[in-house]
Amino acid sequence: MSVMVEQIYTGCLAHGAYYIECDGEAAVIDPLREVQPYIDLATARGARIKYVFETHFHADFVSGHVDLAARTGATIVFGPTTMQTGFPALIAQDGQEFPLGSSVIRLLHTPGHTPESSCYLLIDPTGRPTSLFTGDTLFIGDVGRPDLAQKVIAELTQEKLASQLFDSLRHKILPLADDIIVYPGHGAGSACGKNMSKETTDTLGNQKRTNYALDPGLDRESFIEALLNGLTQPPGYFPQNVLLNIGGYANVDQVIAAATTPLSVAEFRQAMAGENVVVLDVRDAEEFARGHVPGAINIALNGMFANWVGVVFRDVNQPLLLVVPPGREEETAIRLARVGFDRALGYLHGGFLAWEAAGQSCESIQSISAAELAEINAACVLDVRRASEFHSQHLIGATNAPLDYWWEQLDKLSSESTQYVYCQGGYRSMIFASIIKSQGLGPVVNVVGGIRAIAAVDTLPLSPYVCPNTQL
Repeated sequence: MSVMVEQIYTGCLAHGAYYIECDGEAAVIDPLREVQPYIDLATARGARIKYVFETHFHADFVSGHVDLAARTGATIVFGPTTMQTGFPALIAQDGQEFPLGSSVIRLLHTPGHTPESSCYLLIDPTGRPTSLFTGDTLFIGDVGRPDLAQKVIAELTQEKLASQLFDSLRHKILPLADDIIVYPGHGAGSACGKNMSKETTDTLGNQKRTNYALDPGLDRESFIEALLNGLTQPPGYFPQNVLLNIGGYANVDQVIAAATTPLSVAEFRQAMAGENVVVLDVRDAEEFARGHVPGAINIALNGMFANWVGVVFRDVNQPLLLVVPPGREEETAIRLARVGFDRALGYLHGGFLAWEAAGQSCESIQSISAAELAEINAACVLDVRRASEFHSQHLIGATNAPLDYWWEQLDKLSSESTQYVYCQGGYRSMIFASIIKSQGLGPVVNVVGGIRAIAAVDTLPLSPYVCPNTQL
């Protein structure tokens, strides 16, 4: 019987989960926290989910392994050296095989991204290895960064993990056949690597030819240097997600139910007075700019929402009140829960229109076009893209203030001049502008269309274009 492999890709997190099925038995690799889609898929196909395979303790999202196992009776499997978990799990041995119908899944221990990192090799009913599920060990065009586990285990160093990854790639992955399909845990946009391709699968043979980390000419020292060069500070919520994936977490249905509690304008106002509560407005940037609840932070659902929530708030215990487009309350709650933000207290019933209709005070953020910016002698222009993007090309005179580390940028702000903020297309600049506004740090104006629009205006001087160095 043939084996079914389905990649379930979530663009918001640049994350790939996998559903594998053979002869009515199924396995799920690295599931997201909302597990109903996997259950529905198996049910529709008349299959039973037998295993939940975890490639490692994830940092960028909360996995659905605990809830999926509880609801299906599946066995959770981790690789060797896994620390004690807060839930039942099978800690497998290197090379251990797991029958799935008439096929087999073999665990390959590949430490380096983390100590327990493992890949899963699918062997079809004829005995031929066909697919390798690599988690964060091997991406398309890159490998997993080795500096995340040390945030949780103090005695680890990135150099030690990078050396382990060198051995894992050389001894466990490179010897495999070229026609094996590589299914990675992430694609471009994830913070778990630094140079990932937009492609989400490839043959191992092509990766051997094109992936810098698989270059056989690299010795250990050169590999470690290439891997560590240009690593940026990971998002602050990463270690907290690791701990949730190790120890367990609240049931996702309960978390979603709390977040989707409708609050009247009066109840919303009362909740805003709570300690450390922040209003998160997930509407599009243009709507937010026209009017919003005072002090609200804008992170729109139409981008890499979950990632930027983690970057901006950093602490998964941040209490949040939500302003949401009608009908997208559950989606917002799910996408917050994916990254461990479980303290959403409810949403404003009727949205911002209800707030406005109730006569509550409102704020707005001015937006201007690139052409209008060209007519202004702006004293303070902030480019909130990453350093690599800024160095590739930027508006001459602009100051680089990456949103990824917004709390370190506040001393770059002017208390006397209006700050004009731009990014690549406008998504990140509105997030940054809303932070400035919420902090009471002076007038702020968003430049609509970002550097793309700026580049189209002849009178705005740009630095010479340099091919972006993704390691900056």
